[in-house]
Amino acid sequence: MVLNPALAQDSQPTEQEQAEQNLERITVTGSRIVESFDEVPASITIIDRDTIEANLRVSSELQSLLALAVPGMAPSTGSSSNFGQTLRGRNMLIMIDGVPQDTPLRNGALGIRTLDPASIERIEVLNGATSVWGNGAAGGVINYITKKPSGQGSTVSLTQAVKSSLVKTDDSLGYRTVVSVDGSEGALGFVATLAQEKYGVQRDAEGDILGLQYGLSDSVQRDAFFKLSYDLSDSQYLQLTYNYYDSDQDAAYKDVPGNIDLGEKTYAVPLEEGDVQLGAPQGPEGNYNVMAKYHNDALFTNTSLTVDAYQQKIDNVFFWSPTLGNPDAGYDGGQSAILSEKQGFRSVFTSDVNIGGIYATFIYGLDLLNDVTSQPLLDGRIWVPEMDMSSKAGFLQTKWELAQDWTLKAGVRREDISVTVDDYETLRLCRDATTCSTPMQVSGGDMDYAATTYNVGLRYRYSDAFSPFASYSEGYEVPDLGLLLRTATVSDLGLIENEASIIKNYEVGFSSQLNNLFFTGALYRSTSDLGTRSVYDPESGIYRPARAPQKIWGFEATAEYTLNDQWSLQAAYGYTEGKDTQNDTYLGARQISAPKLTSAVNYSPSQDLDVNLNWLHVFSRDRFDANEQGFYSGDQGPIDSYDVVNLSVRYQLNNWELFGGIENLFNADYFPARSQALRYGTGYSVKGVGATVSLGATYRF
Repeated sequence: MVLNPALAQDSQPTEQEQAEQNLERITVTGSRIVESFDEVPASITIIDRDTIEANLRVSSELQSLLALAVPGMAPSTGSSSNFGQTLRGRNMLIMIDGVPQDTPLRNGALGIRTLDPASIERIEVLNGATSVWGNGAAGGVINYITKKPSGQGSTVSLTQAVKSSLVKTDDSLGYRTVVSVDGSEGALGFVATLAQEKYGVQRDAEGDILGLQYGLSDSVQRDAFFKLSYDLSDSQYLQLTYNYYDSDQDAAYKDVPGNIDLGEKTYAVPLEEGDVQLGAPQGPEGNYNVMAKYHNDALFTNTSLTVDAYQQKIDNVFFWSPTLGNPDAGYDGGQSAILSEKQGFRSVFTSDVNIGGIYATFIYGLDLLNDVTSQPLLDGRIWVPEMDMSSKAGFLQTKWELAQDWTLKAGVRREDISVTVDDYETLRLCRDATTCSTPMQVSGGDMDYAATTYNVGLRYRYSDAFSPFASYSEGYEVPDLGLLLRTATVSDLGLIENEASIIKNYEVGFSSQLNNLFFTGALYRSTSDLGTRSVYDPESGIYRPARAPQKIWGFEATAEYTLNDQWSLQAAYGYTEGKDTQNDTYLGARQISAPKLTSAVNYSPSQDLDVNLNWLHVFSRDRFDANEQGFYSGDQGPIDSYDVVNLSVRYQLNNWELFGGIENLFNADYFPARSQALRYGTGYSVKGVGATVSLGATYRF
């Protein structure tokens, strides 16, 4: 990551380098306008293109990159799911160029893997609850900013890489292929990227194949990204973006269940003769986004306009599970899919005014969204009925330059949401032959939500050495309605406890630059009258949502030190803790991650050679007691500390770029934090990937 991009440059940057610095130091995520990083009274993490490419030499998994670069982000799950990987202990909103990728009506925790990193220019992370972008940003926002067309002419790049376990190479060979072109011809700009990655089997430090639930072994990811822009004039342009992404795992293996309480891992073995692979391949089945944008810098005096319209389709298929069975009806298990279709429209006006010598910016507009989401089983049973949501919101954000060194920001958002559900019946699901849930006939209807949320923040640029800020922001989150509906125990929709949560986030922090050292720090606290966690129901054998007030607190620190033109060091620390304040009990690992420290050493002896070493240390967390048999339940398992080190190298040779990387350089044998903490089934008792090497080359012309 680049905490302060200026430190990565020579003392006298060229005009081009200065332009790159200015680009890296701006953000659009905090206020929906382009503004300087040091104007934002909040914690922002910007992951630049160089950091993305360095991570790609080791792994294409965005979960891993975010866990290394964002101090408040929980450690990577090591799987295709980001279930249990929260931001500051709460759900985050994943976006591509401001378009939401999550399915908050039935949160399947698959939003992070929606775009190949080859199409991303930078990633902006707004830490802490915010309502600026609407429902779902209880913990913050992760916004993938896609590549823009480059200058006149065109540039083509071809990348080919191979990947293999270093512990045991059998069947572990995979490949990654990327073809991209971008450029401009007159007023027309274009970007196109085609990426495909085929995984071999993933092996742990002992050479065993990782468990298949949410696994990546023998999976294929495909992404097609296209962007066209056309300059109508010096102040106006049109832009059309399309992204297609799918990923499916079709592995001829089966899991050998483990038990994390006994220290036993879940691993996979080849199917034996006569074995049948249960279910369809898991993963996104042809998800896509279509986005159209119009921007006018000079709509009228000192006012600009940006209009976005988008359409999205999501079809995420989950693994086959015996707990979705109903022997009386002839089902020995089942497999579900989250289906979601969205259509949205957004308008943003930005007006700059001078009021009595005080420069102010007003950002205001309207957001409209329709989201239809359901979760059927592939055998035709309906687990979660269609939820038809309509949302409209008006917002006003303001920024005031009170003096040369003071920036005040304040805003308000009004959101009205209506969700319609038809009559439905909950499923009879059996955990075993004697433990089954009881079906309920539920009368449908409308669920209406409305909220007005506020934010205010102040930053004081006292000097480069000390620039403090303080902020208060509110986020708005409709609960996971699909989870509530499928576990309903009442006969009427209106009797389900479905209130939305208002999350109140308080934060103080600072940034500081002392010669070649740049560092930041922040303390935060967030509260909500209603949280969401799961409690095991022994009568039905399923986990039911429980609502109770929560408070979450923590602190973060980052640092970057440039020794000279060749060496730089980076570090980030994040600590998060939380409690159910009604029962005065700690929150489990579905929300609260163990503390973590990440650090990096970067060596660039010339413009042609880069060497990067990254270290992740996850600290222990043990807040709960085992039962009399020594077992833990839910998300309350203890987390023991572990370390993972990654190495990457790049060498530029004329038009060729040669690169390589090793994930888990020292072949650490460990269970990831999520595997240690969660007791939702044997599928989570999976170890982390062992030492894995990637080698490749890129040719540009």
